[in-house]
Amino acid sequence: MTYAPGSRAFYDADSHIMELPNFIIDYADDEFKDQIPPVNYKASLVTDEEVEEIVANGGKHSEAHVAEQIALGDELIARSKEIQALGAFNRSDRSIAMDLLGFTRQLVFATHSVVTPFHPSSKVHPELRYGATRAHNRAMADFCSEDGRLMGVGVIPLHVPELAMIELEFAIKAGLKAMWIPHYASGDRSPGHVDLDPFWTRLVDAGVPFVMHIGGSPLQLDKRWNNNGQPPSRDWMGGGENVRAKDMVVMHQGPETFISMMLLDGVFERHPDLRGASVELGAGWVPEMVERLDWVVKSWSRVDKNLSIIKRKPSQQIAEQMAFTPFVFENVGRFIDQSNPDLYLFSSDYPHVEGGKDPIGRFESSLGDRSDEIRTKFYQENFLRIFPDARVV
Repeated sequence: MTYAPGSRAFYDADSHIMELPNFIIDYADDEFKDQIPPVNYKASLVTDEEVEEIVANGGKHSEAHVAEQIALGDELIARSKEIQALGAFNRSDRSIAMDLLGFTRQLVFATHSVVTPFHPSSKVHPELRYGATRAHNRAMADFCSEDGRLMGVGVIPLHVPELAMIELEFAIKAGLKAMWIPHYASGDRSPGHVDLDPFWTRLVDAGVPFVMHIGGSPLQLDKRWNNNGQPPSRDWMGGGENVRAKDMVVMHQGPETFISMMLLDGVFERHPDLRGASVELGAGWVPEMVERLDWVVKSWSRVDKNLSIIKRKPSQQIAEQMAFTPFVFENVGRFIDQSNPDLYLFSSDYPHVEGGKDPIGRFESSLGDRSDEIRTKFYQENFLRIFPDARVV
């Protein structure tokens, strides 16, 4: 028996590798091996001792630990978490985990290894940024290479358009199924800058969507916003280096800004076959964003001639070309009522604890008495609209 019931197909828009320290260093070109920092778990629930024990065991869990995880059966998602999870970093174990989870397809993101590719500072040398990008993409392609259910997500920083194109071509040929881009200004450009049009065109030609994800932009507010004369706030893990309450309430601003700039700059209009998804960034902000874009374009097109390219209503463009994953604690049923059932995707976040112990159960609760058609869109069809190659023939 699997966690996901066999009554329908479940397409998982978010899962992760829990990288070991040398995850991308081992795949880097020789000139970059000494420049790329090892993965560290300082701001996480994983301890140094756990990582050291796994590394000392040859980068594997013990046979006894794997057997214990498999014995969890359909409770795997509830009790198998973080670096101790089945398939957290071993691709063969991940296939066993997929058998137990029962998901038809699953996007696979990195967790901690995007620091160098996505670092927002302009002081990161372009050669190092894109060298780390290629190493990451080699590693991710290798992890997902033996199981067709796993859809590896590459990373492509957009700071230098010419180098981004080179790494995009490499990632496409490596078989990666989506390209994670940072959701902040692309170097000194808007994502709708004409210099980046070849990038969006190539994604369309290859049939590969772009994705945004938490970690694709700095997680925390400028320190000045936390200078309130009171003791420092703790994050949800009990420390101070992860997402805190103040960070959480503004997390949507980055992806909302990025998507809005793409739309107002005409990227979706020029590339109607471009597809994208916003993952693990919540979805409560989506209904208002769509409504706001509609009235902004309607009102400002009278004075802003750059908006003349926009022929389809923004709400139509977003519904046709984008989708969003709600957090398990959000009410996706209400979001659907407020906007459009085509906009939202199921995700498990396996093996991260943020995904909860029963994501399907949580989403089912918020979907309430809504129709089977709406459920099929949420669990399956919206995913296949963004990732049509994932359809099982």
